[in-house]
Amino acid sequence: MTPVVNIAAYKFVPLDSLPELRTRLLGLAGDAGLKGTILLAEEGINLFLAGAADAIDAFLLELRADARFADLEVKFSYSGDVPFRKLLVKIKREIIRMNHPAIRPAAGRAPGVDAQTLARWLEQGADDAGRPVVMLDTRNAFEVDEGTFKNAIDWRIDRFTQFPDAVQANRAQLEGKTVVSFCTGGIRCEKAAIYMNEAGIQNVYQLDGGILKYFEETGGPGYEGKCFVFDERVSLDPALAPSNA
Repeated sequence: MTPVVNIAAYKFVPLDSLPELRTRLLGLAGDAGLKGTILLAEEGINLFLAGAADAIDAFLLELRADARFADLEVKFSYSGDVPFRKLLVKIKREIIRMNHPAIRPAAGRAPGVDAQTLARWLEQGADDAGRPVVMLDTRNAFEVDEGTFKNAIDWRIDRFTQFPDAVQANRAQLEGKTVVSFCTGGIRCEKAAIYMNEAGIQNVYQLDGGILKYFEETGGPGYEGKCFVFDERVSLDPALAPSNA
C-alpha cells in the first residue's frame, strides 16, 4: 500500500490580500485532492496537509512559486490513511495565537538550534560554552502528557496565550542556563523565544523545526514518549510512526 504523505510547515512572512490568497490555496489543495488545514494571517502561513506523494509535490511546487513561500521548510511523515476528514483554509488574526501583537517573527527571529546540535548538547549535558541546558516545553499540558524531553520544564499551561505570564512567574528557573524552547513543529517556540529575549532572558534558543524535525533528523535521543499531533494519528513516536497504526 502506498503510504499517505503528511506535511507540516509554517512561515512568518507579511501577507496581504488574504481572501484572494485563501481562494487560490483552497483551489490548489482541493484540485490536488489534499485534506487538512491551512491557516493564513497577516503574519504568515501555517499548514498541515495530507495526500498522495505526487499531489503533495505538485502543491508544494505551486506554493513555492510564490516568492513569499519560496523557502518554505516542510516536515514530512507518513501514514496508512489520510488523518484529516476535510480541507479547511482559514483566515485568522494570528497563525498561532499569543495575544502579543508586538511579537513579529518576520521582523527577526530568535537564535535557533538545529536538531543535531541539540542532540549533542543533551548528550554532553551542556552547550558548547559549558552552560547547563534546560528544555522548555511551550505546549499545552495535555500535549506534554503524551511525551516530552527528559527533565523538561513544563508550566502546565492550558493554552499558548498563558505562556507570557508563565515566563514572568518562573523566570528564575531560566537564569544562568541555556534555554531551548520547543514545541511540535517550531511555530510556538519561535514566538516563545522572541518573547523571552525581549523580556531580557539571556541565552534563549528555539528548536528549529520543533519535535517533529528532531525526530526526523535524530531519531529522538533524550525524548521520552510520543509527540501529540492535532489529527487522527493522535501522536507520533520518534520513528514518526502514528500511535493509531
